[in-house]
Amino acid sequence: MSGMNRKWYSGMLSTEDWWAVWLGLILFFAGMVSIWGLDLVGWMTKIKTWEWSSLMNDFSWNKLLKPAAYKEMHPLASLFATYAIFTILVCLGAYFQRLNVMKFFLGWTFLFLITWMCWILGHEAHFKAVDAVVKGKNDYENYGLTWGFQLGGGFSYMLALTAGLIIGNFFKGFAGFLKEAAKPEWFIKTAIVYLGIKLGVMSMKATGFAVELAIAGAAATFVAYLLFWPIVYTLGRKVFGLRRDASAVLSSGISICGVSASIATAGAIRAKPILPVAVSMLIVVFAMIELVALPTFYAAVAPNQPIVNGAAMGMTVKTDGADAAAGAILDEMMVSQHLKATGEKWEEDWILSAAILTKIWIDVFIGVWAFVLALVWVYNVERKPGHSSVGLSEIWFRFPKFVIGYFITWGFYVAIAVWLPDLINEAKHGANIVQSPMRTMMFMLTFVSIGVITDFSKLKGMGKLAILYATALFLIIAPIAYIVAYIFHHGMMPPIAQ
Repeated sequence: MSGMNRKWYSGMLSTEDWWAVWLGLILFFAGMVSIWGLDLVGWMTKIKTWEWSSLMNDFSWNKLLKPAAYKEMHPLASLFATYAIFTILVCLGAYFQRLNVMKFFLGWTFLFLITWMCWILGHEAHFKAVDAVVKGKNDYENYGLTWGFQLGGGFSYMLALTAGLIIGNFFKGFAGFLKEAAKPEWFIKTAIVYLGIKLGVMSMKATGFAVELAIAGAAATFVAYLLFWPIVYTLGRKVFGLRRDASAVLSSGISICGVSASIATAGAIRAKPILPVAVSMLIVVFAMIELVALPTFYAAVAPNQPIVNGAAMGMTVKTDGADAAAGAILDEMMVSQHLKATGEKWEEDWILSAAILTKIWIDVFIGVWAFVLALVWVYNVERKPGHSSVGLSEIWFRFPKFVIGYFITWGFYVAIAVWLPDLINEAKHGANIVQSPMRTMMFMLTFVSIGVITDFSKLKGMGKLAILYATALFLIIAPIAYIVAYIFHHGMMPPIAQ
């Protein structure tokens, strides 16, 4: 096989995969210094929910944006700092990846502007606000809404994808201009490194009931995944007649962590680039449907199984943003519903934690399963006649390197929780900025970029993939997820609020 004489460190400065690690770790360590009382990431901009008529009557940037921690910083200064710092980092990566830096810089600038426009528009109250009490408030009522789409924060993702698709299919000259910077794999892999921080923060909270919840979530996820992937893969191969690579990418996308898993799998087995793009579009569309429908459905059909409902949510909704949003809505709905019915108030956020923990354990499978699939493809699918073996080094070269960053970030916060528990609060400050607004921005950039590089005229078999995705989600994933969640979480109830 070609490339067998490469060194183990080949590509560390020149490949997209490794630059996801470096971009992730640079800002991870910038966030980590908060344990010494320094804030090197507080300049990051956060999005606020806003309402159109209120903004028009009294326009202020403070109604749209705010700095994550630098309270005296003007919102536009925060946004410029966000642009400047990320621009320097990504252009440095572009240089070492031997991209055309000037074209990348110009394309990146437009991508950044489009991303933030979509992000801001997606948080307009008529799109975002949900008529439910979340963390003690009802945004729908607070903004005086009489109508709304109630799509949650995930609508920004949909808007970003839509904007990218319009550019990619109707403004192809502009899309060509942006393509040097439209790197969805790089952006999503960096976001996954930041996701490791989220896992670490959750681990720092893992005491008492949270430990039990984490163990149950891990067991449930392991069992469910061993069922999800082979069933969906077989369905794709035997019933829908898909190729091996198409079935593998779709199976990972719908079984593990959506966009991240489909991209990781495609890279591990060297599938056609169009496959993760097509699957990613389906994942985002169906995640929005789940976000709207599942919280109300679970709360109505199983009002006495709050933790089961949360765990099932985590195993069913295939994007982290949609899962967290749906889990938060479910948490508030069920806590309020139980209080009205019994006069007993559950502690908040435990149902949300059940959703997030099962999702986090599913996320762990991204790297593990990508490695397993790389092994299968090298030793079985791609083996040439007469070749008795393939060098193990090829597994390393195909292993998604961003997973290394993912486990490094997770491990650091676990180490703080175990050996330096007095520093947990300080560590959380920087961690929350990197794993929340920074990670979300990288997801947003991913969706815009996916749209930009997608030309529908080149998509083949999308209708078949959509039918397969819907069939697998509603007839296989959702039922199995609920059954497994019930087996491992039945009888677990949130603590009673004191």
